[in-house]
Amino acid sequence: MASGKSGRISRVAGPVVTAEGVSPRMYDVVLVGELKLMGEVIKLVGDKTVIQVYEDTSGIRPGEPVVNTGAPLQVELGPGLLSSIYDGVQRPLPVLMEKQGDFVSRGVTAPGLDRSRKWKFRPTVKKGDHLHGGMVVGEVPEGNIVHRVLLPPGVEGTVTGISEGEFTVEEPVGSLDSGHAIRLAQNWPVRSPRPYAEKLLPDIPLVTGQRVLDTLFPLAKGGTAAIPGGFGTGKTVTSQQLSKWSDAQIVVYVGCGERGNEMTEVLTTFPELEDPKSGKPLMGRTVLIANTSNMPVAAREASVYTGITVAEYYRDMGYDVSLMADSTSRWAEAMREISSRLEEMPGEEGYPAYLASRLSEFYERCGRVNTLAGPTGSISVIGAVSPSGGDFSEPVTQNTLRIVKVFWALDSKLRERRHFPAINWLTSYSLYSPMLEEWYRRNIAEDWGPLRLWAMETLQKESELQEVVQLVGSDALPEEQRLTLEVSRMIREFFLQQSAYHPVDTYSPLKRQYEYMGAIKHFSDLSRKAISLDVPLDRIISLKVRADLGKLKFEETIDKDLKTILGEMDRQFAELGV
Repeated sequence: MASGKSGRISRVAGPVVTAEGVSPRMYDVVLVGELKLMGEVIKLVGDKTVIQVYEDTSGIRPGEPVVNTGAPLQVELGPGLLSSIYDGVQRPLPVLMEKQGDFVSRGVTAPGLDRSRKWKFRPTVKKGDHLHGGMVVGEVPEGNIVHRVLLPPGVEGTVTGISEGEFTVEEPVGSLDSGHAIRLAQNWPVRSPRPYAEKLLPDIPLVTGQRVLDTLFPLAKGGTAAIPGGFGTGKTVTSQQLSKWSDAQIVVYVGCGERGNEMTEVLTTFPELEDPKSGKPLMGRTVLIANTSNMPVAAREASVYTGITVAEYYRDMGYDVSLMADSTSRWAEAMREISSRLEEMPGEEGYPAYLASRLSEFYERCGRVNTLAGPTGSISVIGAVSPSGGDFSEPVTQNTLRIVKVFWALDSKLRERRHFPAINWLTSYSLYSPMLEEWYRRNIAEDWGPLRLWAMETLQKESELQEVVQLVGSDALPEEQRLTLEVSRMIREFFLQQSAYHPVDTYSPLKRQYEYMGAIKHFSDLSRKAISLDVPLDRIISLKVRADLGKLKFEETIDKDLKTILGEMDRQFAELGV
């Protein structure tokens, strides 16, 4: 709603508009021009107000009115978020399509939550209860989860009335003695992090079921990860796998400035994906925010903040949330364009000097926390980075690496070799591994840490030996070193390669990962013993059990077979005299 204070446009430079006579505060939302285009105040210089407009400014001219709404950019939070598809400023795209067709006209808006739909509300508090901000006042079934209705932060009072029944998001379901009406929905400014009681250490893994991620480069719940990759390296498939299989209850997918065809793929495939945990559509626990590359650049920044605010809301209910930001590079490019329009001093490669701090502000809103309501919730952020030409030395990738603690480097050479997921095991890393080791030791196996270290060392040795092999060939190497190459190949082809489209191989539980890697190590240990007894390497690698171990990951009986294959391995090596 407009505050009544209005001014006039004095200058238009693409998405950046300068107005006079408005007198707003920083980050207030204003309505620009006769079309009432949504914009946000980003700079104040005397009487001049600089605004970034979230829509196309073509045809806007000096002299047109600018009206201040008196409020910052906010999102509506409440039942109905799940399974929704929004643009960067939380306009529901399916609703706009019904209104406008395939192309949305400027100045058209619609509320983020459906005003007509009624939700079945069951209160969890009663008259006379004293409440404070962030507490749960009731529950509403939504999609695949229970939506916990929260009292907005900063509100306090004693319940004077509460009702059970069916309500719209705007209708009061109760009231406090402070005069506050309890509703199913609330608003929250996107640039302000939602409060919590306490931040916790990231010492619980986000289990993804992807062997290369869980075993070698684990991500903690409440952690941050970067996944850079060019066209065709499997960025979208990896994101889908994380959405589908990670043990997060809520998924927020932000398509920030991606090409229209890539975003279309996400928008068409996600609604068809099945949630393996419930058998229901995956969209039932997903929020999609789409801002394609042909949409106004200013809205890219808003889309990232909208996504993280929605994630914080579900975190505050006590849920584990995973947020995919695809891609932060396009967001940075939008910042660069806005900065140049503002005539700010450019930094490296033309990016603004505050690039690092903006990225930090975004990633720092993740974490595993004790919520104001009491339960523990988390936000894990996976930010896709799209470096031009696969150059990881460019500013966005480098500034991201300073912030995130997990780096999953997608490699185009692995893609060319049809090795998927194409995550390079030599350049990727996880700084959470030491913090998570205790959890793995307690919940999976005592020797999880040493086993992981052995696999990493073997892959590293292979890389060193490959340089020699390229010069003299593998036949010139001693048997021990040739065995290292063979074992490393087993780790790569049997363990790290994983088919996202195979019904058995698409998901690998942690226990299975441990037993599978343990079987490969057992084969390696027996092979080394055999070589010390002068058994030829060719005889070792031609053993039937080795081929069986490779085919095992596609078998439905894999968990039972893993327990028996060690005995079969011992038997076949015994025949070699080991």
